[in-house]
Amino acid sequence: MNAIPSPPALDRTSPMPLWAQLADELRRRADAGDFAEAFPGEMDLVAQYEVSRNTVREALRRLRSDGLVVAGRGRRPRLGDQVAIEQPLGALYSLHRAIEAAGLTPRSVVRAQEVRHDDEVARRLTLSGDTPLVFLERLRLAGNQPLAIDRAWFPLDIAERLLEAELSGVAFYDELASRTGLRLTGGSEQLRAVVPNRTERTLLRLPSGVAAFAIDRLGVVGERPVEWRRTLVRGDRFSVSAAFGAGIGYRLDVQALAAS
Repeated sequence: MNAIPSPPALDRTSPMPLWAQLADELRRRADAGDFAEAFPGEMDLVAQYEVSRNTVREALRRLRSDGLVVAGRGRRPRLGDQVAIEQPLGALYSLHRAIEAAGLTPRSVVRAQEVRHDDEVARRLTLSGDTPLVFLERLRLAGNQPLAIDRAWFPLDIAERLLEAELSGVAFYDELASRTGLRLTGGSEQLRAVVPNRTERTLLRLPSGVAAFAIDRLGVVGERPVEWRRTLVRGDRFSVSAAFGAGIGYRLDVQALAAS
């Protein structure tokens, strides 16, 4: 069996700081697939590269800011694209909060923020087909890695101020409440596996052979439907969880899924 080669030594005569050299070297090794099984811990890197712990921590801090590495207090560093985002069943779910809980920085690229008409969406919101709707489309990122395409519609008469909102780095439902006074009180969701189209696959940088989840949400305030949302999320970065026990549980609505 061939021995695993030692990583190259850092150049101590270079004007580039050691932490910057180490960060570049770890990026190169990550791209080469060296950390497919596990990312080395701080002390492993100290020993491998014969540098101080402060040098390693600064290199990891830069890699965290780039979204390449996730490293929390008391936790071994991991590659950002190996971190799964988990959605609990039976709760009002925020992808922004879930990304933060996974140790990554949530960010959005706004692709559309405009007024549209859509007969099908208006019907889901129990409105007439000619009702103007606020339409938002965002590419959701976890760190610097694309995670989901989020499309949402709201009645213009109650959500017009969303057209002025800066949505790239905020928790959306906080922004919704701040600008419109709306706070969802409930709703329903349906999750199913789908095959993304070519544009969606490109935006999500989805590897060949990997499917996606489509999550359809109808959000209500009291009895009134106010939000129709469809989120397309990478199947290799996303999981669904449920707690169960005596007197509680979750329901799989097979008939509804088959009819959709």
